[in-house]
Amino acid sequence: MIVRDAMTRDPVTCQGGDSIADVAGIMRSRKIGGIPILEGDTLVGIVTETDIIRLLMTKGPSDDLWLPSPLEIIELPVREFINWEHTKKALTDIRQMKIADIMSRPVITISPYDDIETAAQRMLEKKIDRLCVTEQNRLVGIITREDIVWSLAGGKEG
Repeated sequence: MIVRDAMTRDPVTCQGGDSIADVAGIMRSRKIGGIPILEGDTLVGIVTETDIIRLLMTKGPSDDLWLPSPLEIIELPVREFINWEHTKKALTDIRQMKIADIMSRPVITISPYDDIETAAQRMLEKKIDRLCVTEQNRLVGIITREDIVWSLAGGKEG
C-alpha cells in the first residue's frame, strides 16, 4: 500500500501569520493534532499540539534572585512568585503570538507514491506522529500514525 491510499487529502492548513489562538481553535473544532503551515501556498512548517503545549512549560525557581542566608527560608516562595508573574505574562501573550514563531521546521515530508512502511519508519525515526505529503513541492495531503493503522486494518469505517 502506498501513502496516497492512506493519507488525508487536502488537509486543513493555516498561514504563518495566524495567531496561536486561531490555530488552536481550528485544531480543537476539527479534532486534529497538527496543521501544516503555509506562506501563500508554499509549505513552510507544521504546528502540533506539542508545539503549543511546550509554550506552557515553566522553568524551576528563577535564578535571577539571590538572598542572603538568613532570609533563605523565604527565598523559594519569592522565586516562585516571580516565576508565576512571568508565567501569567506569558499566558497573556501566547494567544496573540504568530504561529510561525512556534511551528516546527523544516517539515518532514513524504511522497504520495512512497509505501506506508516508509512513512511508518520515518515517523518512528523522527519521533513524530504525522508527515506532510508533498508532490512537486506542493502539499497534497497529510498522513498520521492513525491513518497507517486504519489502512492496515482495511480502512476507516463510515
